[in-house]
Amino acid sequence: MMAQISMSTADWVHLFVYYLTLSLMSVGGAIATAPDMHRHLVVDQGWLTDLQFNNSIAIAQSAPGPNVLFVALFGWNIGMNAAGNAPGGWMLGLLGLFVCLLGVLLPSSTLTWVAIRWAQRHRERRGLRAFRQGMAPLVVGLICSTGWVLAGSNGSILQAWPLWCVAAVTALIVWRTRLHLLWLLSIGAVLGALGVI
Repeated sequence: MMAQISMSTADWVHLFVYYLTLSLMSVGGAIATAPDMHRHLVVDQGWLTDLQFNNSIAIAQSAPGPNVLFVALFGWNIGMNAAGNAPGGWMLGLLGLFVCLLGVLLPSSTLTWVAIRWAQRHRERRGLRAFRQGMAPLVVGLICSTGWVLAGSNGSILQAWPLWCVAAVTALIVWRTRLHLLWLLSIGAVLGALGVI
C-alpha cells in the first residue's frame, strides 16, 4: 500500500544528510541501524509505512548481494510515495534510491578505506586489538535491537514469542555447531511459510 507524501527539495536534502550521518554510525552494517531508520522514516517523518519498511528489509535480505540494498528500497519507496500516481513517478523512485544509497555508502566507504589502510600499517598495536575485541558486543547488541524493532512492528513484542524462540534456538545452533547458515535460513523460510513465525 502506497502512502501519498509530499517531498520538497529541503526534504530530499534532509534525507541525504540523514543517511550521511547515519552511515558513520552503522557499525555492524547498515542493518544494525534499522531501528533508527524505522524511527525516522516511519514514525517521525511518515515517509514510509510499516509494511513498506518490513518488506524492503525482507526483499533485500533474501536477494543476493550486499545487505545494504534495503536502504535503496527505502529510497525507492519514498520516491514512489512522493510521486503518487503521477506519470513518470519512477523518476522520483530513482531519485530516492540514489539519494539514500549514496548517502549511506559515501561516508562509511571512505572511512572504511582510510581506516583499513591505517590498521594494516599498525596491526600490532594493543589499542587496535582491544578495539576489535570491544566492537563485537556492540555489533551483537545493534543486531538484536534490529530484531526487536522488526518483531514488534506488527503488534506486541509478547505476541511474537514463537519468533523469539526460533531466534534463540538458531543463535544456539550457530554458536555450538558448524551447521551451514543456509540450512537455518531454509528452516526459517518454511516456518514463515507455514505461519509459525
